[in-house]
Amino acid sequence: MLAEQSVTRAAARLHTSPAAMSRTLARLRRILQDPLLVRAGQTMVPTPRAQALRDEAATVVRRLGALLSPGTGVDPAALRSTFTLQTADLIGAALAPGLLRLSRQEAPGVSLRFRAEELEAGPALRDGRIDLEIGSIDHVDPETQVEELVALRMMAAVRPGHPLTEEALTPARLAAAEHVAVSRRGRFTGPLDAALAEHGLRRRVAIVLPGHLAAMTLAARSDVVCLIPAALPGAAPSPLTDDATALGLHLLDIPLPLPPLTIGMAWHPRHAADGAHHWLRTAVRRALRTPAGPAT
Repeated sequence: MLAEQSVTRAAARLHTSPAAMSRTLARLRRILQDPLLVRAGQTMVPTPRAQALRDEAATVVRRLGALLSPGTGVDPAALRSTFTLQTADLIGAALAPGLLRLSRQEAPGVSLRFRAEELEAGPALRDGRIDLEIGSIDHVDPETQVEELVALRMMAAVRPGHPLTEEALTPARLAAAEHVAVSRRGRFTGPLDAALAEHGLRRRVAIVLPGHLAAMTLAARSDVVCLIPAALPGAAPSPLTDDATALGLHLLDIPLPLPPLTIGMAWHPRHAADGAHHWLRTAVRRALRTPAGPAT
């Protein structure tokens, strides 16, 4: 009303009726003990008290608007936060360079803590011990929000000059090779074993390691075959294969139908509208879908 100096025009801006706006003006006059707007011919003019209140009222309205607006409108440069992410080692290694680069560029006050897959993710998210779980989300908690990030396929990684690189890879040749399995629970079998069994084949798993980085290092130094996730045919390269490339491993198509691997992220709904957490989720999406470069 102070800006329009008209009850009718103020009502139109607020999408209400002139009668409702008149009642509001009457309440303000009673509260402030001042007429605020008085007639001067065909218009209304503010009283000295109303003029004195104009700037303060505008400031209060702006602050109230900021207070009630969605929390995603945060300035990343002003963040002073530490985020804890729980991931498998390969995903952590793929994410860390991109997230570090983005935090340096956009949110230099942000620190990142990566944890191994050591906590039960549902309760850990609920209790605030971790902010994000990233990986193959296999728990279904009604309160947990999950977003699928990227679909991948499994490929066979072998050292340069490995016998499997000398001719076309067949299920029989793949089964005959010695394998390293990756399982934090110590399992020797997985989807590849089920696919080989349909052809009457069985592979030999010589060793089980808890993480992909150790398994890929072993494959680079021996004749064992390591399975690693890679981009689907025709998709952009995945940063999850950067470490395999750095180790000089050759990636071979597996001549068997294996289920795709879906990488997602999970968080507790209390963070859904939080601006700082929104920046984190956006940064993870960007880092996981972009080949990693130097973080320096």
